[in-house]
Amino acid sequence: MKTLKEKVFQANLELVRQGLVIYTWGNASGIDREKGIVVIKPSGVDYDSMTPDDMVAVDLLTGEVVDGTLNPSSDTPTHLALYRAFPNIGGVVHTHSTYATAWAQAGMDIPNIGTTHSDYFHMDIPCTETMTSEQIKGEYELETGNVIVKRFEGLEPDHTPGVLVRNHGPFTWGKTPAEAVYNAKVMEQCAHMAFVSLLLNPQTSMNPELVEKHYLRKHGAGAYYGQKK
Repeated sequence: MKTLKEKVFQANLELVRQGLVIYTWGNASGIDREKGIVVIKPSGVDYDSMTPDDMVAVDLLTGEVVDGTLNPSSDTPTHLALYRAFPNIGGVVHTHSTYATAWAQAGMDIPNIGTTHSDYFHMDIPCTETMTSEQIKGEYELETGNVIVKRFEGLEPDHTPGVLVRNHGPFTWGKTPAEAVYNAKVMEQCAHMAFVSLLLNPQTSMNPELVEKHYLRKHGAGAYYGQKK
């Protein structure tokens, strides 16, 4: 528990260092799948005063606090829904970073029109449908997770580790909390580059063969990018 709390704490601080959140916005979490425990940032606590001990541990299935004295992030039910639906992820991040959030507010997928995007997200980064009145009035944060899961029907969350919640903002995930933060930063950069590219040429497109080449050279069975571990 102590180790996971430290990892989640550092992931939350990295959101600030990378300019992805301001004030008390955003949150990062991590999971211990063997114990069925999720650790997440406390709700509304300033990053400057936060400590590892402030991280809150909740039960994966019930959401009940099992360790910690503070209230967990209000987005906790969303994180839990993603952990339950996507069994290979080990960390989840939510931000309101400028360009990714702009695409979410516009209700648009972030199109894959470049090799950088292909390297990390493979396909277009999907945007969810508009939430219904019943979803908003009900268990809103849980329903936010549900609309993300529904949007990924037929998609591969391990290949495209992020989503835009329409009118809200981005969520990303990874094998660890640190990787989820990394993907949040890359998503913001891809969102920025796509915005500028489409201003310059609204008709720009991407060669599908180039998409696959770049994704597979980093993540495929014969991946050769980087150094051997």
